[in-house]
Amino acid sequence: MPSERPLIKVLFIGDIVGRPGRSALKRWLPSWKSSQKIDFVVANGENAAGGMGLTEKVFHELIGIGIDVITTGNHVWSKKEIYPVLDTSDRLLRPANYPENVPGKGWTLCSVKGEKVMIINLEGRVFMKALECPFKTAEALIKGFKGKVILVDFHAEATSEKIALGWYLDGKVTAVVGTHTHVQTSDETLLPKKTAYITDLGMTGPVDSVIGMKREVVLHRFLTQMPSRFEVASGKTVISGAVIQVDCETGRATSIERIRVEV
Repeated sequence: MPSERPLIKVLFIGDIVGRPGRSALKRWLPSWKSSQKIDFVVANGENAAGGMGLTEKVFHELIGIGIDVITTGNHVWSKKEIYPVLDTSDRLLRPANYPENVPGKGWTLCSVKGEKVMIINLEGRVFMKALECPFKTAEALIKGFKGKVILVDFHAEATSEKIALGWYLDGKVTAVVGTHTHVQTSDETLLPKKTAYITDLGMTGPVDSVIGMKREVVLHRFLTQMPSRFEVASGKTVISGAVIQVDCETGRATSIERIRVEV
């Protein structure tokens, strides 16, 4: 009799903020990944270098601790030195709904336990840039994919837009996870057609902060409406994300579990 196709456990990690987020992952990820039998790790790294953007050195640092694919968002353009890496690496994505002539690409294919896995990065348009439609972009990308496991990071501001994309892709992809706001939501669920969904994974960064930044600097901007340079906070760090189990036979999720660990 033919052997059954495997289950895959995927760990999604929410927006990594600066050195504190990276240091926390270095201490936590390798052993936790092993103990939980995680097969594949996707993390959003658009704020991993100094709190905004990504450098080549930081990219390799994150890959070195066990992250398989790094997704990003609107801040990926903050440090130009990452542009050549976007063009050459299949493990670093920028949102797929940017114009075709910008550096990098918005999707990649990986092999996990012999299964072909597609990872798609998209960016929202509500309260953000006027990009191509993320709904139509997703539809076009998955249309040509011959495999069954498709993972989507939707980097967006508005909860309504994220929820709408989840419903739009229910049954068409394996998972839709939201990033960008740095605040973890408690709405993880399996949608009716078994697409795993959560509005926002949260952040991997300093706890005593305003979405990873020093409180006093952010407060000064709100109170005075004057420009100020944001700085990454320090102290206790939280790692936020979700673990999704995938049935490779159907390409659908069998469970989604939100995680939040202080280290």
